[in-house]
Amino acid sequence: MFRRVLLVLAALCALTSPALAKDELVIAMNQAPGTMNPLISSMLAKSLVSNMTARPLTAYDVAWKNICMVCTDLPTIENGKARVVDLGDGKKGMALDIELKPLVWGDGVPVTAKDYAFTIEVGKNPVSGVASAEAYKRIVKFEIKDDLHFTMTVDRVTFDYNAIDLQIVPEHIEKPIFDANPAEYHNKTAYDTDPTNKGLYFGPFRITELVPGNRITLEANPTWIGEKPHFKRIVFKIIESTAALEANLLSSNVDYVVGELGMSLDQALAFEKRHKDKYVVIYKPALIYEHIDVKLDNPLLADRRVRQALLMAIDRKAMSEKLFEGKQPVADSGVSPLDPMYDPSGRKFAYDPGAAKKLLDEAGFSEIKNGVRQNAKGERFSIEITTTAGNRVREQVAQVIQSQLRQVGIELRIKAEPPRLFSDALNHRAFSGLAMYAWVSAPQSVPHSTLYSTEIPTEKNGWSGQNYPGYASPEMDKAMDSAERELDESKRRGYFADMQRIHAEDLPVLPLFFRVDPFVLPKQLKGVVPTGTLNSSTLWVEQWRWEE
Repeated sequence: MFRRVLLVLAALCALTSPALAKDELVIAMNQAPGTMNPLISSMLAKSLVSNMTARPLTAYDVAWKNICMVCTDLPTIENGKARVVDLGDGKKGMALDIELKPLVWGDGVPVTAKDYAFTIEVGKNPVSGVASAEAYKRIVKFEIKDDLHFTMTVDRVTFDYNAIDLQIVPEHIEKPIFDANPAEYHNKTAYDTDPTNKGLYFGPFRITELVPGNRITLEANPTWIGEKPHFKRIVFKIIESTAALEANLLSSNVDYVVGELGMSLDQALAFEKRHKDKYVVIYKPALIYEHIDVKLDNPLLADRRVRQALLMAIDRKAMSEKLFEGKQPVADSGVSPLDPMYDPSGRKFAYDPGAAKKLLDEAGFSEIKNGVRQNAKGERFSIEITTTAGNRVREQVAQVIQSQLRQVGIELRIKAEPPRLFSDALNHRAFSGLAMYAWVSAPQSVPHSTLYSTEIPTEKNGWSGQNYPGYASPEMDKAMDSAERELDESKRRGYFADMQRIHAEDLPVLPLFFRVDPFVLPKQLKGVVPTGTLNSSTLWVEQWRWEE
């Protein structure tokens, strides 16, 4: 990635066509991070920023290939750095030997194996408030060899054993805060109380200003040992109204709107027709799953026939065609047709309001008064859907769903919240009925954190886990466990098919669309490559550059 260029040649190029016209890039996104701590919350807005200031141990590149980001080599059975080990009682696990690249925190302190050991300690603590503790709990042994070498033993053998999407926090800064009160760590972390502390970041950039809900300023990190970034400064502006993003771009208040969290697809389609002389629009099919979580604790939604009726009462195909020109395909489960584990023979729910009405009758909501169904107890079928405010497409989709459910006798109330409040409500399962948002995943991702029975966030487990519907199915748990442990891809596909079948029967989540992310790029901005996975384009920010 490093290039050696002759000084004379560089000087001549500078006279004729300067490679970089500006030192500062101003970009916008439509959500604000709730926290910058990489272990707490799972907001995409946070990831887009933190990918510029740190790096996970491994990640999927633009070709969806798992690569080392912080390690020197992927541990594999073939190279001897991954081994199946006996854990006793007939159980098998995996021992992974990791060698770290010699990275340095922004305050000059080296990144070492101790940072990983401490991060895992935080993740394992039941009251620490991490987004999902499952990955940390699986680590049964952690042996530090020296500063750059450690062996990590996990409690099972899985097909994706070396996909280690592990972010770290600096032990020398965060450990005193954590040790003082683990239960308050998520409120006291330096990422929130002192976000401009140099020692929190080891990536190509570090945060030098953070105005909550408004802007985040990053400057090139002098301790970064990788490819030097082309920009000296990057400013994130938070513009939560998707309608305002376009105005800010055209008025040059921002240079670029982040593709993963920027303009809606319908906006980009219209924008491209008007401004294709100055902008290039890339439509990237992504492993992003727009869906509606169903709170299964709500008695009105507990019957699977009701959930199936809800899905059949929503004309997702018509919405895709009218709102997205058919570019966003209807989802039948959380597994995308782009994923090698997708089962094309799985059950699909077509728009069928007649069948939806019949199911609602069978589920005990046969009586209709003033246009709204009610059960034998006289409880009206009136529910609330919560989603993110300022997202024009989600607001439109919610309104269409509201109208379509009214046709089958269901009253739907729409509640739009700022993304940070919405995320907090999800984390604490504080929504009352339905919640509409999106998950982004990696290829062949087993939805353990979002559907496994032990991943339901509760006060007792420190609100860890992302199973917001509260779904508990022994059959689904078994299918996910089997899929993870199956090394043969053809056999694994069968377990993924089981997962998709069970999901379609139970519908703890109502699938809507698989998103296509529109990247609206000014023609001068080079090096931005959409990935379509949870490892976003910002992981390679050092390759971004501005050329006139």
